[in-house]
Amino acid sequence: MLGYHLKYETVNISGEDYHIRSLLNLQQYADPFGEAESVGISSTNWSLFGKIWPSARVLALAMHSFDVAGKRILEIGAGLALSSLVIHRRAGDITVSDWHPLSRSFLVDNLLLNHMSPLKYQSANWATLNPALGEFDLIIGSDVLYERQHPAQIAGFLHRHAAQNAQIIIVDPDRGNRVEFCRAMAGLGYGYQTQPAARFLENGDPYKGRFLTFHQGQG
Repeated sequence: MLGYHLKYETVNISGEDYHIRSLLNLQQYADPFGEAESVGISSTNWSLFGKIWPSARVLALAMHSFDVAGKRILEIGAGLALSSLVIHRRAGDITVSDWHPLSRSFLVDNLLLNHMSPLKYQSANWATLNPALGEFDLIIGSDVLYERQHPAQIAGFLHRHAAQNAQIIIVDPDRGNRVEFCRAMAGLGYGYQTQPAARFLENGDPYKGRFLTFHQGQG
């Protein structure tokens, strides 16, 4: 299939199964039409969208019970969009965003695998303006701070798309860019809290990371 290899896995979130089509491994690169290169995705980073990362499991579990009623929600850097699938199954108003050219097609296939209706999707580059995206009451993301330029880029992106009194929740596996990101958000007027995540995932794997929760104008 255009040079990359797939697998099918079942991820259990709080007793509910989600059937996921993902990349077989991360030692792959397939960009026959130059789509990834055109948006600045290197061959090294090309495959990162195609795995359910530990932080994505942590965020998905949190979204299984989080109050989503009446909120317009955005998942950033969604990749395979596990948290969005969880929210969608709960009838939440969720928009999926990523800038990888394959993220949308994987989302469509995974919605079909789980017998779910279509979801809103918007390609979004953190480094540029995305006027079609709009504003949201809740913005979520997991393990998005993996490049040195991301703290400033993501902080600016979040500020542009956070509605008044919005809440922002990022699950971070204690990456080194976390401190700079919190500093950038504080500079934009956001108070924040950090809370350690559980030390083990639902499948028993160890996890080290935390929730970063931001509110505008609050300490």
